Amino acid sequence: MTMNNNHYDPLTHMNCQASGYAPSYWASTIDLPTPNKAPSNDTHFEVAIIGGGFSGLLTAYYLAHHHNISCCVLEANQVGFGASARNAGFVLKGSGRLSYPQMANKWGMDICQGIYDEFSEAVSRVESLISDHNIDCEPQAKGYLKVAHNQKAMQNLRAQANFLQSLGGNAQFLTPSELEQSYMLNQQAFGAMRLPDGFGVNPLKLLLGYRDMAIKAGVTIYENSLVTHVESKNKQHRLSVNNISITAKTLVYAGNAYNNKQSHTLINNRYLPILSSILVTRPLSEEELMLTGLKTHQVTMDTRTLKYYYRLLPDKRILFGGRGAVFAKHQDSPVYLNNLKQGLADIFPSLTKIEHDYYWNGFIAAALDDMPHVYLNNNVGYILGYCGAGVSFSAQAAYRMAQLVAQKAVPNLPLYQTPLPYLPFASFRRFGQLAYYQYARVKDKLG
Repeated sequence: MTMNNNHYDPLTHMNCQASGYAPSYWASTIDLPTPNKAPSNDTHFEVAIIGGGFSGLLTAYYLAHHHNISCCVLEANQVGFGASARNAGFVLKGSGRLSYPQMANKWGMDICQGIYDEFSEAVSRVESLISDHNIDCEPQAKGYLKVAHNQKAMQNLRAQANFLQSLGGNAQFLTPSELEQSYMLNQQAFGAMRLPDGFGVNPLKLLLGYRDMAIKAGVTIYENSLVTHVESKNKQHRLSVNNISITAKTLVYAGNAYNNKQSHTLINNRYLPILSSILVTRPLSEEELMLTGLKTHQVTMDTRTLKYYYRLLPDKRILFGGRGAVFAKHQDSPVYLNNLKQGLADIFPSLTKIEHDYYWNGFIAAALDDMPHVYLNNNVGYILGYCGAGVSFSAQAAYRMAQLVAQKAVPNLPLYQTPLPYLPFASFRRFGQLAYYQYARVKDKLG
């Protein structure tokens, strides 16, 4: 069954089988590759991975390259159909939604430090993969600007900066005038915190670089290969794909928000798929760029509960993103595009009437405990719950998942040792999300 990309919803459709990539800016920057073939005969691998995004391709790469374990990647559409080629391309030191002080309160400073170190290693890992494999993914200037949208948020940023220093981080504090002088004329900014080690990439080009790495390492990638049934018995998993059987000792779910509706009891009803939307403007003239005061290509996000995120692209377009509809069937409504346009205009009034050339959306996945989980139990594993911050941590998560499959030691951290918690009242999670959005809008307005 095929469907409009805008209408697919993981909570209502059984699977995400559809046609082609999202109509993103990223897809316009390359000649899209010819898909790999689906399996044509029954085959056995040591590991089968469902999902051909960052997590799936890199898990396969590390299994093959570091551990000499035979594996295949099964992608229902083309690699990168899901969030990996729909996101904004922000490589950030972090994932999930918990702040470091919240982690320290929950688990103690040692665990908090360990998670910070993993997130730090994730950014370094992505940088190394890009450099070592000559991936032409347009990495931009380093730096991540977190812009305070009110005075209270500015105070919170100061506290976060102090806490980051205790973990070994380095945060620069910017007054509104310093932000304007060196970075941008943001009409809603009360100041900002700058972290030195985030950067932007073209995520589809990065993904296709990972694809080439995996193939060179000996990984078999099947595309247009929807897994319609999984049978597990006698320590083997039998996957049905187009009336072909793929068997494997270990099965890894790497689809994040794009997993089938009924995948496995380990992940069913344990995450919330959330729509995020992005627009990309036409290229700005030099005069238009001057009026925005934008002097940087560094990635930027504000401190709202329902955040806006944005950056200047290499061809002088502005990418601007934020939350989409609660229900995917409503995503075609002009209200969500207009919300983004208004958000852009509020920050840069000179762009009130700027035309957009691209607009698309995609699902992220959030866990009940606001943390990503990399988990393996009885030869079934999953990587899930990046909450919109998976471009960097997916590399570290894949590295750790490969270690788990190979029975190697991984850090004793909740990221790798605890399963996804079950969502109570899972059937009503969209209505809970709707109520939360209403609360968040009021909170963001009132401060």
